[in-house]
Amino acid sequence: MPGEREDLSVMGALRSPRRLRIEVLGGLVVALALIPEAISFSIIAGVDPRVGLFASFTMAVSIAFLGGRPAMISAATGAVALVIAPVVREHGMDYLIATVLLAGLIQVLLGVLGVARLMRFIPRSVMVGFVNALAILILLAQLPHLTGVSWVVYAMVAAGIATIVLLPRVTTAVPAPLVGIVVLTVITVAFALDVPTVGDQGDLPESLPSLFLPHVPLTLETLQIIGPYAVAMALVGLLESLMTAKLVDDVTDTRSSKSREAWGQGAANIVTGILGGMGGCAMIGQTMINVKTSGARTRISTFLAGMFLLVLVVGLGDVVATIPMAALVAVMVMVSVGTFDWHSIRLATLRRMPRSETLVMLATVAVTVATHNLAYGVIVGVLVAAVMFVRRAAHLTRVVDVAHPDEDTRVYAVAGELLWASSNDLVHRFDYAGDPDNVVIDLSASRIWDASTVATLDAITTRYAAKGKTVTIVGLDEASAERHGRLAGHLGS
Repeated sequence: MPGEREDLSVMGALRSPRRLRIEVLGGLVVALALIPEAISFSIIAGVDPRVGLFASFTMAVSIAFLGGRPAMISAATGAVALVIAPVVREHGMDYLIATVLLAGLIQVLLGVLGVARLMRFIPRSVMVGFVNALAILILLAQLPHLTGVSWVVYAMVAAGIATIVLLPRVTTAVPAPLVGIVVLTVITVAFALDVPTVGDQGDLPESLPSLFLPHVPLTLETLQIIGPYAVAMALVGLLESLMTAKLVDDVTDTRSSKSREAWGQGAANIVTGILGGMGGCAMIGQTMINVKTSGARTRISTFLAGMFLLVLVVGLGDVVATIPMAALVAVMVMVSVGTFDWHSIRLATLRRMPRSETLVMLATVAVTVATHNLAYGVIVGVLVAAVMFVRRAAHLTRVVDVAHPDEDTRVYAVAGELLWASSNDLVHRFDYAGDPDNVVIDLSASRIWDASTVATLDAITTRYAAKGKTVTIVGLDEASAERHGRLAGHLGS
């Protein structure tokens, strides 16, 4: 019926031919885009391309069942590759797998402990910076494929972009990126064009993944070696995955279980490690292809992305190897354009937006692009946002002389949130010498948030007492009264 919301469950998709077609084709497009990325990340990590490809397969299939965000794609990623590269280089493959397994266990533990709830502390400006930095990184990742190549490559990229932009105006029955990939591949093979192909990126596997149990001693020394890398991998992977899940929530106007996503990522990494993969996390670019470009919304597309990937690289490796990189570059360029929040950099938006918010967004983008690590950018963005908040809060506290009930009494009203940044100079706002014998400080319009504020109120009381005057503090709300009553007079000099 008109206005009825589409059933986006797995069973609902299986009952809807239209929805199922979208999910299947979305998974196929993602699988094609995963191949060169997984190979590239394998090279970054210093492992055989098969290790990255198998990781992408096992991560996608596992998270389809375990994850909390339907339609999100998890696979081998650049951020994880950068973290684990030193382990491979210095200690070898067995220690890498041990690191992946330990990182997965840490993620499961953090997920069970509710680390996903920390997402509420990430401001919108950081999220905008995260999205914009992601778009820039996706675009920058395509530059090596556009450097030192013939004009034919540029023409093919332009043709691919034109197909992706124009085809939806004619029909949306088949995803435009898939059409672009197929058409450019046919042209490359038919005319025997000498252009870079997927096969040039590395060897594709010819067999299924198998069990891989790391041969490392179960000692404290081993834990000291892999522990720091496992913790870093767990935190980076969780942060990228949870940020991506939040982004997909916004794009699809749906909610997801962040706690399930957290422990699901850990479980998927454990499965991946056992099968000899390099581990991974949510892939933002491929997720945007699946959700935004292809319109997928269910776990079916995620599962099929993994299955198609395995079939393509193992069963149809010779065919996949002929796909021109120009076709995949065109897809990723359009993903970059579609991901960037263009509204955030419009002049009208920048004029209306507080400078502190713009600074947070720019800091997130700058650090992310400079380090090629989205986790670092988000952490710096949150820290800058916290500093900006504290800076604003420090200037919002006011002290007003509101009443003189009699010649021996003066009443001060304090307004604003009282925390360490805003209460430090509160002690200088009173006339200790000129005030009468009785001073009342009314905190009805403020709240006490920390011990620093209680210490400041103690200092004010002490200064008045030194001049033989008494201070009465009134108007505290329940939480402030409890905190003040518990700490006042017990914080030292």
